[in-house]
Amino acid sequence: MIPANDAVPFPDRGITDDPVLRGTNQSGMRAQNERLVLTLVRQHGALAKSDIARITGLSAQTVSVIMRSLEQDGLLARGTPQRGRIGQPSVPMSLAPEGAFFLGLKIGRRSVDLTLIDFLGRVVGMQRQLYRYPTPDAVISFMSAALPVAMGWLAPELRRRIGGLGVAMPFQLWNWVQSIGAPQAEMDAWRSRDIQAELARLTGMPVFVQNDATAACGAELVFGTGERPKDFLYFYFGTFIGGGLVLNGQLFTGRSGNAGGVGPMPVPGPEGRTQRLLDAASMSVLADAMLRHGQSADHLWEQHEAWHILPQVLEAWLDGAARGLAYAILSATALIELEAVLIDGWMPVHIRADLTARTQRALHALDLAGIDPPAIREGTVGADARSLGAAAIPLSQRYLIDQNATGRDT
Repeated sequence: MIPANDAVPFPDRGITDDPVLRGTNQSGMRAQNERLVLTLVRQHGALAKSDIARITGLSAQTVSVIMRSLEQDGLLARGTPQRGRIGQPSVPMSLAPEGAFFLGLKIGRRSVDLTLIDFLGRVVGMQRQLYRYPTPDAVISFMSAALPVAMGWLAPELRRRIGGLGVAMPFQLWNWVQSIGAPQAEMDAWRSRDIQAELARLTGMPVFVQNDATAACGAELVFGTGERPKDFLYFYFGTFIGGGLVLNGQLFTGRSGNAGGVGPMPVPGPEGRTQRLLDAASMSVLADAMLRHGQSADHLWEQHEAWHILPQVLEAWLDGAARGLAYAILSATALIELEAVLIDGWMPVHIRADLTARTQRALHALDLAGIDPPAIREGTVGADARSLGAAAIPLSQRYLIDQNATGRDT
């Protein structure tokens, strides 16, 4: 069984298919091999023991021991035997939905969310609270009230299977005072408060903290559907635009955990001046434009299913955001050969599709000489990627190889 506070280090290389993941038959590596098996089943779906042995290079006996142990621990579930081959029927093994559960806390500039997911990444329940600006006291107060409710979503015998709390939040919140209209004194509290330690005491769980846009990128990596490129840049539209970077199949966070933070990237602005991407492509820019045209922007933060915006305001914002993204993508691609760029955010699905198409057109209108342009695609997780990404942090820390190995454990 994988230890509850397992701290096995993750290797530097990413998950690859050619050559495929390799395991080791040496003693003492059982926990690592268990992670390997769970990662493969998550990526490929139901797999039989013979499939695992072929992919990993582990002996059939080693795979049998591992899969039997994971089944006994409730992490894998047996499928229907597949007949038609020579010898014994092949039994596919899948992830057991109730094998483990994880909590994700998204601390945003306008709201805080607590999400509980099962082992497949499906949402069991979610709570949300809006505020004008985030403070440590507001977050702890919300969590104190929300945690008992979240525990009530599970039968008592399943609560012990909650594997930890992931926290997705913007780093250095005290630097965003002017942008979100918050009092400096209240935001300065983030400098001295150890929110990770406070949440660990409150919950009695291991707590992992990650930049919010990086966590959203992690959700795409762990729970995303469709084709999964090995190298991609990810943009998430929230109050401010953020991003994440995946290299060789794993989340790359850099020295401080803020790699892929695309907001400060320089892009062309009005009248030939340079501006930051976050000043061209954030939802706060759209909200400011709405206010200038006499429209309230409150509904942007309250829900993401439908936007009610003057057409000329929305058109101008979409064009400006797409142009900013195109220049940021060009700069990133000149440095790193990206296979794809994924765009997601707190927005209606049809707006995301429109923004993605405009970005594609804007990129190909630029001088791409010497550049192999990446595919521009929509993200697949959606508006709640930050919350799901928060919950994916403890899942990855405990049960996966080479993905999201970036949260800091208390």
